[in-house]
Amino acid sequence: MPTPHNNAEKGNIAKTVLMPGDPLRAKFIAENYLDSPVCYNEVRGMLGYTGTYKGVPVSVQGSGMGMPSIGIYSYELFNEYDVENIIRVGTAGAIADNVELRDVLIGMSASTNSAYATQYRLPGTYAPTASWELLSAAVRSAEEKGSRFHVGNIFSSDTFYDDAGSLAQWQKMGVLGVEMEAAALYMNAARSGKNALCILTVSDCPLRGLSTTAEERQTTFRDMMEIALETALKIN
Repeated sequence: MPTPHNNAEKGNIAKTVLMPGDPLRAKFIAENYLDSPVCYNEVRGMLGYTGTYKGVPVSVQGSGMGMPSIGIYSYELFNEYDVENIIRVGTAGAIADNVELRDVLIGMSASTNSAYATQYRLPGTYAPTASWELLSAAVRSAEEKGSRFHVGNIFSSDTFYDDAGSLAQWQKMGVLGVEMEAAALYMNAARSGKNALCILTVSDCPLRGLSTTAEERQTTFRDMMEIALETALKIN
């Protein structure tokens, strides 16, 4: 049954979904990695496709930017379309000194400045974490590819243009990089009893003034895409 944000029918979407923020990255993954991809969603331009990767059904769908956006799309996938696993494939800004442009980050946990968790009315501070099954499979996939990667804590921020200039404060706590979606995804997965992981490519180093181009971000960050796809195979 379609939702307000997704015109797919039940059965159109695979149990495992790769979820980039950029819908054009979803299109790129579908057209370059999936066999016989079929577009199941075009609502609001948030493209979604289902095909097969090495014989295994896989879907890929954009999430948009920020926790409210991925919160909506991942909630519907988990709760309306019976999706079991969502792997976010996105970009991050490096925070840790040892993280370089184009490195891959695998988010074991996601610190955040968001109030997303207040909806659960918890008597304390919730720590959003990845699902071990996905995390361990992704690490094995990254090792097999020989990718340069880091596993650890990432920072999901509600602000892209941060007037407080807070990244240096997160750096001293060993945070690897900053992005804008993982914490909400991890919370939705936990609340739904499902699985989530965030795999990121470092697109810029804001504390060092380094960056990649928009075209590179859309089409050339293949390591994280291939790690995510191989992870989907391992959990099938």
